[in-house]
Amino acid sequence: MKTIFSLDPFKLIETELHREDMRLSESMTSIGNGHMGMRGNFEERYSGDSHRGTYLAGVWFPDKTRVGWWKNGYPAYFGKVINAMNIISLRVRIDREDIDLNEDDVVSFTRVLDMQRGVLSREFVIRREKGTVKVFFERFVSIARQEIMAMRCRVKADYDCKIALLPAIDADVRNEDANYEETFWLFEGEREYENDVMSVSVRTKENPFNTPRFAVVGAMAASSFGKAKKNKTSVDTAFVQRKFVFDAQAGETVGCDKFVAVTTSRDHSEEALALCAVDGVMLAQAMGYDALLREQERAWARRWEKADVVIDGDVAAQQGIRFNIFQLFSTYYGEDARLNIGPKGFTGEKYGGATYWDTEAYCLPMYTAIAGEEVAESLLKYRWLQLDGAYHNARQQGLPGALYPMVTFTGVECHNEWEITFEEIHRNSAIAYAIFAYTQYSGKRDYLDRYGIDVLLGIARFWAGRVHYHQKKDVYMIHGVTGPNEYENNVNNNWYTNRMAAWVLAYTAEQLMIIPREKAQQLGVSAEELRRFREISEKMYLPYDEELDIYVQHDTFLDKDLMRADELADEDRPLNQKWSWDRILRSCFIKQADTLQGLYFLEHLYDKETIRRHFDFYEPMTVHESSLSPCVHSILAASIGRLDKAQELYARTARLDLDNINNDTGDGLHITSMAGSWLSIVQGFAGMRTVGGHLSFSPQLPDGWNGYSFKIVYRGRLIAVTVDLDGTTLELLDGEKLDVTVDGETVTLGE
Repeated sequence: MKTIFSLDPFKLIETELHREDMRLSESMTSIGNGHMGMRGNFEERYSGDSHRGTYLAGVWFPDKTRVGWWKNGYPAYFGKVINAMNIISLRVRIDREDIDLNEDDVVSFTRVLDMQRGVLSREFVIRREKGTVKVFFERFVSIARQEIMAMRCRVKADYDCKIALLPAIDADVRNEDANYEETFWLFEGEREYENDVMSVSVRTKENPFNTPRFAVVGAMAASSFGKAKKNKTSVDTAFVQRKFVFDAQAGETVGCDKFVAVTTSRDHSEEALALCAVDGVMLAQAMGYDALLREQERAWARRWEKADVVIDGDVAAQQGIRFNIFQLFSTYYGEDARLNIGPKGFTGEKYGGATYWDTEAYCLPMYTAIAGEEVAESLLKYRWLQLDGAYHNARQQGLPGALYPMVTFTGVECHNEWEITFEEIHRNSAIAYAIFAYTQYSGKRDYLDRYGIDVLLGIARFWAGRVHYHQKKDVYMIHGVTGPNEYENNVNNNWYTNRMAAWVLAYTAEQLMIIPREKAQQLGVSAEELRRFREISEKMYLPYDEELDIYVQHDTFLDKDLMRADELADEDRPLNQKWSWDRILRSCFIKQADTLQGLYFLEHLYDKETIRRHFDFYEPMTVHESSLSPCVHSILAASIGRLDKAQELYARTARLDLDNINNDTGDGLHITSMAGSWLSIVQGFAGMRTVGGHLSFSPQLPDGWNGYSFKIVYRGRLIAVTVDLDGTTLELLDGEKLDVTVDGETVTLGE
């Protein structure tokens, strides 16, 4: 655990240069706008350890996976997000010597991520032989103009000197996880245009997998601040640069503003790609940095107005929830149904793929409530658009129906770890559950009747084909799976997998009876198929221990040497960095909520005592080494009255990256799990529930908090919720009146 940023309600503030933790700082100060983003790298030259990364939404490469142990059913390639051109490069030279904070004598250093405005800034002072030099950088990627990045640099020395500023675009980049310095880009050309605009064009390499290739153009313009003695351009392979040279007097401030437009063939025809980039950057330069910044501030203010969660009395908790909302919205805001929420967003290369089950299980409820139903439907439609790929994945395994991928860009599985990719099939049920949860929350059946039923049917057919019948016991079983707890592989009858599969089959059968007749006829579902869905659901084997009166995580879980996680020595944690994989798999320790994940999803079907009994058994063995784990435990803890535990686990999910709790934030942020901090407050502390078509709350106030408040969009209404020392207040800000239940009593909003 390590915290290197000061506590502040709306900012991350780093007040010293952490050379030894540069990767951590870079991850934490990542910014994005849904179209592109980058880690908090330095603009100028830096020779120390760093993970330089810029990433473009939906731009990826299929890296081959066929190796000596390749077997039938393995995916043909491993899809990976690829590092894109470095668009922030701006070298600073003082008397012909580059500033390099790894080598220079740093007098002071401050880096600030302003989450309220979506702006990253940095100011430092270095000491050279003749005196000191002060440098200021500021940049943002525009959420109002998603193809635009704007950057400002200002330099002042306390002695006469020659200052050179060299803004550039450098497309000669590689992934950190590339083999043997492999590059995924072909360099198409560099050009100069009028008004000193320059561009670089690249294209992803050819591949044998018939997947899309991407063309990308980055265009740059720059304006000097102060009178430049020299102003020239230079072009090289995959590289364009401006150079401003100033004969600066002591105390004189000079600098430049840099504007970049990045266009991709996902959004433009290749013929128009360069022109769109050039037009975009020329417009940005004409508007000027200050106007673009004001536009950015207004756009972020509109988002925060609806989405902000305010916590009174706990700055660490406040910073945590705002940081997580900021990074989620920097990654995705629903503008494009072809995109989804990557586990690392624009903050790193780990996990390679664009989409996991995290989106449906964790992110969708939050986006539905604070970004609106249209954004939620974009996330749901993403899976419908990729249904053909899910059918393909099932066929690869010799199975019917649709198997949604563990990792994907196109709907086709592109992850190459068997125990995850083809045993962790429980993700299918999370996708089905998301359709149910959205329908319950919105009160609308339009999506389910038109699109969602296609997804449900494909998933149900998969489960009906994946089970096997145990004749002696007259039950259906599912063998050879990995549950949400990835610290156990290839188990039989994982309770969560079986229980959710049974629920999906029953729910799908129910929906097939009430969808429009024309849609039902189009799907071609027979009475016999419906009967089979119901039979499997009713006869699904669910491991259970009578003595303990609990559902057992899988068939042989109780055969393990059971012990509590707090009995582990400190030097053993985290297990995934200290123990061998073999030792982890043989242990009882749970990476993340597994049986409890099912009780969280299906909470409406179980009483509080059942949940309490399972929580008391499983939570002590859970090490929470998955970022997805703490929020589920926090919500369940709050629901059974364990507020102290709920608060402890909220802090873990809210500040997982801010405090580098799992010692892995340097690889990139845990974007999708960040939704868990919002869920922990709204579903946990505030007790919001919508199952059954009725909105209800059971609010609690965590210890040390004076109050908290948030807003939700619910069925065409905007509702403000405040919980403080005086009680709970609900206010209808927009929309028609509504009956809501608070602590068991019905109140009418809007009267």
